[in-house]
Amino acid sequence: MSSQRAKEQDMPTYHIEMMEGRTVEQKKKLVEEITRVSVEILGGSPESVDILITDVKRENWATGGKLWLERTS
Repeated sequence: MSSQRAKEQDMPTYHIEMMEGRTVEQKKKLVEEITRVSVEILGGSPESVDILITDVKRENWATGGKLWLERTS
């Protein structure tokens, strides 16, 4: 296995969970910046950074025993 291939295999996969409502443009900027910083710090190539975004409905997320759907602020 070449050292470039080994570097690419060592690159991270990010799993991002956030409440739905962000635009495609916001997500695009987010993944561009996460990829840029990952390559800057870890090396490798942008093509080897994977990012999975999961949009979660407010009714499926709770903090402090309260659904976000029920929060007023």
